Amino acid sequence: MSTATVGAPGSPRRYLHSLWLLSARDLRVRYATSALGYVWSVLDPLVMSLIYWFVFTLVFHRDSIGAEPYIVFLMTALLPWVWFNAAVTDFTRAFRKDARLVRSTAIPRSIWVNRIVLSKGVEFLLSVPVLAVFAVCAGAEVGWSLVWFPVGVLLQTVLLVGIGLLVAPLCVLWGDLERTTRLVLRALFYASPVIYGIADLPGILPQLAALNPLSGVFTLYRVGFFPQLWDPFAVVVSVVVSVGMLGLGASVFRRLESPALKEL
Repeated sequence: MSTATVGAPGSPRRYLHSLWLLSARDLRVRYATSALGYVWSVLDPLVMSLIYWFVFTLVFHRDSIGAEPYIVFLMTALLPWVWFNAAVTDFTRAFRKDARLVRSTAIPRSIWVNRIVLSKGVEFLLSVPVLAVFAVCAGAEVGWSLVWFPVGVLLQTVLLVGIGLLVAPLCVLWGDLERTTRLVLRALFYASPVIYGIADLPGILPQLAALNPLSGVFTLYRVGFFPQLWDPFAVVVSVVVSVGMLGLGASVFRRLESPALKEL
């Protein structure tokens, strides 16, 4: 993509147009060399869901973990987790991957973070129909609380943009942060209510788990199928942390943008 294609900074409309072009390019590159194409958007979380369902349902015969149908309980968190994990992983190389374009274009550099959020978000939305199929086949009850699902998408977008604006320039200045981020993501998977629910934890752990912004996000995704999992405290914490992370990320990005460009 040439500099002329991206264009100079201007109106929000031009920014959004450039954002879509870059995101669409990412999707084309991802699927152009793949024979399975769209299937890859759902294959990873689907396989993970089936493995955890098999282990915790047929092997260990879980008693009070999660909710029934468990496969739907898993997928309502695993699908957004894959979006979160893939986006944060790509944030660590957001600038270095397209270093020449980042240096040569005049468009706001935040677009290199936002295009990751958008392209991975599109992949997430493409996987939602698979969740719907499993919900129907498993006999999951759907209530009016399903209206919270798009709110979860919006909240996760805000959280990811904030994290991306923080991680992208820091990983340019300190290369070791890329590996550190991967380790943190591995730990965060088990520290987040993906294979279990907040209420399944003993003692004070539910209160501590609610401080994880992903807990509130997953609650918004799940409550349409499992209204008994509604946790207003976790949701409020998630909103506060996500908005705070967006503000922190924007502030850090403004300060580190120039030093990061010099390192590229």
